[in-house]
Amino acid sequence: MIEIQNREDLICENVGRDAMGALTFAGQALAPLAKTYGTPLYLYDEDRIRLRMRAYLSAVEKAFGGRGSVQYASKAASFKRIYEIAAEEGFGIDVVSQGEIYTAARAGFPLARAYFHSNNKTDADIAFAMDKGVGTFVADNAEELYAIENEASRRGITQRVLLRITPGIDPHTYAAVATGKVDSKFGSAIETGQAERICALALSLPHVALAGFHCHVGSQIFDASVYLSTQKIMLTFVRDMYKDYGYLARELDLGGGLGVRYVKDQPALDIEETLTAVAEEMKKTCASLGIPMPHVSFEPGRSIVADAGMALYSVGSVKRIPGYKTYVSVDGGMTDNPRYALYGSPYTVLPVLPHEGAEREECSVVGRCCESGDILQEGVSMPADLCRGELLAMLTAGAYQYAMASNYNRIPRPAVVMLSDGKATLAVRRETVDDIVSLDV
Repeated sequence: MIEIQNREDLICENVGRDAMGALTFAGQALAPLAKTYGTPLYLYDEDRIRLRMRAYLSAVEKAFGGRGSVQYASKAASFKRIYEIAAEEGFGIDVVSQGEIYTAARAGFPLARAYFHSNNKTDADIAFAMDKGVGTFVADNAEELYAIENEASRRGITQRVLLRITPGIDPHTYAAVATGKVDSKFGSAIETGQAERICALALSLPHVALAGFHCHVGSQIFDASVYLSTQKIMLTFVRDMYKDYGYLARELDLGGGLGVRYVKDQPALDIEETLTAVAEEMKKTCASLGIPMPHVSFEPGRSIVADAGMALYSVGSVKRIPGYKTYVSVDGGMTDNPRYALYGSPYTVLPVLPHEGAEREECSVVGRCCESGDILQEGVSMPADLCRGELLAMLTAGAYQYAMASNYNRIPRPAVVMLSDGKATLAVRRETVDDIVSLDV
């Protein structure tokens, strides 16, 4: 048995090493999976996804005593199997496009439990969602409210709606994923008076049933105080709308955004501890404001699927520029994971095979695209004897990789394989070059 080296680099509980020291994921060897399905390859630990969903449901039940619910944020990873799991585990979902709605419908997900987001729903989007029976629209702006009213009126229905409200919170996360500040493209700001005006508008529309308010302050949040500040602002707004308009919101959706561990210096958050702290503060705030506790909902995405995912690559060239740097090129890149190019997102990248006793060197792990910005990770410590054909594993790769994949350079997107109970099942087949040209006329 080889002694496990650098256990701190194995930042995910479902990543380990076998008797020969090779990496494993969800208890399965990686080389046979790469041989069967090819690389690049997305792997998902289905048992881990279910564990995370159950942890959220249990935490919300304990913290809010039956007055809470959880919706999976589809944008983190959207394909049929994810929606099948969500349905089986009793989750709701949030969706942001016709594509996500259609995928969930094809998976048999009960769309009455779906929340439809987006800052710019087209008339066609709104009609499509109503056709499919989406239960709740999260309306971003006045134009959207009028469009919902018109379509609901035409159908002779009343559409359940939450209003997206901007609380004016800076979560101190990446600027590109901070969504709760006053000048965000999302929602109506409390500070500017727009939130009050859109609430009054919603109450005036006969085919809109205003169920409450929604907010989301950003992603990769590790400080629970962000949520504590947000709930106070939002509940004060609930009180003010009750005082000024006689309208008492029945639901308050606090969004998602809990941070996940991509590298060893980031913490691993405790879901139950965080939600319990939020619930305790909300109860105090409601008591001080003299309002009843609303039904509270959350929309985790990344924290459900991120550490349930791994990306697997094959090494191509190892290019050393003496006195400058070393490039390790893999058969994927920004086409299957653009997050470093977009945000400079940190990741843990490890060779699958052990290199006991090998010298180490700092490398840039880069992709195959004809683009100088095609970088997966900078400053990665790799064994100096790493060579062509070896496998590299990117940990915590389940969120916003498959979902953001593209066909840049006309590169087909990877397959998605689900791992559960020692078995591997293809969830999304690998694209082919025929798929790439299938829409060309």
